[in-house]
Amino acid sequence: MPIIQVNLIEGRPPEKIKALIENITDTVVETLDAPKESIRVLVTELPKTHWGKAGVPASESK
Repeated sequence: MPIIQVNLIEGRPPEKIKALIENITDTVVETLDAPKESIRVLVTELPKTHWGKAGVPASESK
């Protein structure tokens, strides 16, 4: 059973998350020939205060 985990900064609308899950699922079906019913996609949204780049939280960057 393929399990795909995606971490994103919070703030995207639910329809974008839904589209992401659908597209990832379709890609796994096509690439691995895995049955669609066996694929799990986990999306975790993190607050900008919990995501950093180059030592700076995303909440403080432009």
